[in-house]
Amino acid sequence: TATAHLINSFHTPQGAKLAKKQVRVLGKFFSFSFLWSFFQWFFTGGENCGFSNFPTFGLKAYQYKFYFDFSATYVGVGMICPYIINISVLLGGILSWGIMWPLIETKKGDWFPADVEPSSMHGLQAYKVFIAVAIILGDGLYNFCKVLSRTLSGLFVQLRGSTSRRSFTVQEEDPHASPQTPKESYDDQRRTRFFLKDQIPTWFAVGGYIIISATSTAILPHMFHQLRWYYILVIYICAPVLAFCNAYGAGLTDWSLASTYGKLAIFTIGAWAGSEHGGMLAGLAACGVMMNIVSTASDLTQDFKTGYLTLSSPKSMFVSQVIGTAMGCVVSPCVFLLFYKAFDDLGIPNSEYPAPFTTVYRSMAKLGVEGVASLPRECLVLCYAFFGVAILVNIVKDSLPSKFGRFVPLP
Repeated sequence: TATAHLINSFHTPQGAKLAKKQVRVLGKFFSFSFLWSFFQWFFTGGENCGFSNFPTFGLKAYQYKFYFDFSATYVGVGMICPYIINISVLLGGILSWGIMWPLIETKKGDWFPADVEPSSMHGLQAYKVFIAVAIILGDGLYNFCKVLSRTLSGLFVQLRGSTSRRSFTVQEEDPHASPQTPKESYDDQRRTRFFLKDQIPTWFAVGGYIIISATSTAILPHMFHQLRWYYILVIYICAPVLAFCNAYGAGLTDWSLASTYGKLAIFTIGAWAGSEHGGMLAGLAACGVMMNIVSTASDLTQDFKTGYLTLSSPKSMFVSQVIGTAMGCVVSPCVFLLFYKAFDDLGIPNSEYPAPFTTVYRSMAKLGVEGVASLPRECLVLCYAFFGVAILVNIVKDSLPSKFGRFVPLP
């Protein structure tokens, strides 16, 4: 959204006077943000130090992530997001780091071993990861089914011979829509018309997905022998629903949770493969496949949003994305090999490039191979509970009249 408004400010129909004013405001706030970041950099003595980790509420609260991050980015994103999203994120932080994790931590030695590392998936980290996955999936799947049902009902109305106007504005006919919601402006109507006029054909999108999934299914098992062709096929069958969930979440909060879905792939494929058949490597390779599919979906949807707001052609944007992806297929391996050859200790703890996530993901893959039974006590029960709560909150939000429903937080 911010990118689109920036581009539009240079092509405003009102002429140079407004553009000049917009550029002046842009320059002012850009300079302020840059100087503030520069100031913060001077007072950073290492990791978790300085104004980006300022212990405003004391050191005990700091251990539970309650501190001020003086980041101008969060301020900017918060200004663009509706109040309910900002409040929901705040409530989530208080619920998890303020209540749930301290309570679960008191069960140390009972629910999980007292001597495990903080990053170990046999301890508190497992609750953090899998409860979050359960909430995200519950929320995403509910909205996926909601959008799908509305689309199907719209098609049904159209097939019944109803007017095209009625089928096109399914959202406006929503009985739970807010009466205060303004009518679609002329600019929005024009954007929608322009965007739909030049859209990518469905047969091309479906055909392209099938070709890519077939290519991956054929090639990847030769690169990673532990990754069987049917594992990849299952990933590609499940990925569209998860990609929708991620695009939906990224659209609300500007956070792509592709790594979370990657963890889900590690666990499921690792458990399926088992330790005797290289389950750890299969899980990690599956994580890479899932993360690429899911992150690309949210990135492309964000680009389409920018294209929609700037009256750009979806086809030209898609072609640009294909060219960029093709370049990435060449550039990324070259950059990796450059680092791999230049540094003998690449990825080793306490080296110049320690790659800390490698340790975390390896421990996840190890846990995945051991299966659900290796999860800490009550972890799976809490996952089921929060999956149900996420769906229930959405049902309550949609069932209530709009004047009350708008106060219900988003899972």
